[in-house]
Amino acid sequence: MNNQERYLRAYDEQLRTDAETPSAINVGIEGPLRLVTFAGGRGFITYQDLAGSDAQEIAALVAKALTYFTANPEITSVEWKSRGHDNAPGLHEALLAHGFEADEPESIMIGPLEALARDMPMPNGVTLRKVTSDADVRAMSAMADEAFGESVDTRAANALTARLARKDGMELWVAETAGRIVSAGRLEPVPGTDFVGIWGGATLETHRHRGIYRALTAARARSALAAGKKLVHSDSTEDSRPILERSGLVKVSTTTPYNWKR
Repeated sequence: MNNQERYLRAYDEQLRTDAETPSAINVGIEGPLRLVTFAGGRGFITYQDLAGSDAQEIAALVAKALTYFTANPEITSVEWKSRGHDNAPGLHEALLAHGFEADEPESIMIGPLEALARDMPMPNGVTLRKVTSDADVRAMSAMADEAFGESVDTRAANALTARLARKDGMELWVAETAGRIVSAGRLEPVPGTDFVGIWGGATLETHRHRGIYRALTAARARSALAAGKKLVHSDSTEDSRPILERSGLVKVSTTTPYNWKR
């Protein structure tokens, strides 16, 4: 078994279902599906596998899952998290038929934390720090929305501050220049495993390709190593995938989020 196969097996066994949803406020079950409710009116659908379901059975699961969430008027959006290596006949068609829209596929990256933790030269005028205050979290969240070309959504900041209050191990890191947050990301230890997740990477367009995100990633990796973790995983866009590959992480599969909005 090569590294890619070994990492993919570890991903399927350790990083799906419970490990994906540490901040869930409610979880429902529909066959193999976990129907997760997050703060801020967000629904999320995941599973370890689809239990050998055929196209007709998968279409029925999609319908039941959406009915579950639409029955709750507080739910305004739902994400179905698909994986490229799953056996899921007819899933794409069923999701589109029920009003979901596919985002760009992302690469599932896994590798040793040491690969990311090497000291990196800090770009001139840039500082890194971990943030915990409400004001910092809101500034970080607003920057991420700007980086992705979206309007500022205070619900995301509300959810992050609520998680920090629960002290579940999540860390929020930012890079600043001239007193302004220009890049940010989360660190999420996975309880009961050797894994930590690196998520939410966002850098303002005017500050990309300067090594800021790479330095921010290294800082998070060093923090995770200090906490006893050994492996890292991340769903990466095409902007961050090459950075992680150069650092020794391996692409083991893809994941495509399908989103429904009320």
